[in-house]
Amino acid sequence: MPDMKQGIILQCVGGFYYVETADAVYTCRARGTLRRQGITPLAGDRAEISVQLSGEGMVETIIDRRNSLIRPPVANLDFLVLVASICQPNTNTLVLDKMIAIAEKKGITPIVVINKADLADTAALEEIYCKADIELYVVSALHPETLEPLKRRLAGHTSAFSGNSGVGKSSILKAIDPSLVLETGEISQKLGRGRHTTRTATLYHFADGYLVDTPGFSSLDLEQVEPINKEELANCFREFEPFVSECRFIGCAHYREPGCGVRRAVEDGAIAPSRYESYVAMYEAVKDKKEWEKP
Repeated sequence: MPDMKQGIILQCVGGFYYVETADAVYTCRARGTLRRQGITPLAGDRAEISVQLSGEGMVETIIDRRNSLIRPPVANLDFLVLVASICQPNTNTLVLDKMIAIAEKKGITPIVVINKADLADTAALEEIYCKADIELYVVSALHPETLEPLKRRLAGHTSAFSGNSGVGKSSILKAIDPSLVLETGEISQKLGRGRHTTRTATLYHFADGYLVDTPGFSSLDLEQVEPINKEELANCFREFEPFVSECRFIGCAHYREPGCGVRRAVEDGAIAPSRYESYVAMYEAVKDKKEWEKP
């Protein structure tokens, strides 16, 4: 009879799942019934596994998945830490806002970390996300003392780091905990972006919780991997909520309707223009989708 154990999936690579239990890390395959149920095990999943005398393991069931993301491919997150670079490369606020919206939809707390603060002024970027009431930290991976407040915040939680390639995710993780064994890449001067150094989502132990390094991305159509319907979109921009009651029409899309409280808040400076521009870009991408096209 196989030995039944419970553990957490640390990494998924090429159909193999590395599951940490109380006594060891087991290399497992996934039971075919999971595939038939439409379940793909992810890093961060709590799993029940069966272990043969040979040491071979099989993922039998996924236990109480609270949330999951397709990109980065990870489950049961408390925080999605979105690393933005003030330069080399410059931050694409639309991509950043898409990732924040995805986190909001999934019930994951988004945290924005502005890296390379020693190279340029971060005030304008700080203002955007402080105004949006998004938790924000300004750091430099080259100066570990700037990371202390972030380290305290992440302790005891499961947190995935994500962001455009080259923004310094892996360097920040190394600075947070030098014992982490992560690859870091140099900025490609020719392309103006980073090389894709991290290949898969991987959990690392940190302060009674886990940190997750994830694959970087450059140009990515996030609607294709984590769709947000037009009816859900406004709820993914938390700073809109205080002004929705001021809209003239119930069900206002905050797009072109007259008497829109959200648009007025943008004009009055209560909502950052770049955040509203991101909302409009995301809304225009999904507004004409038919019901049968929705996820």
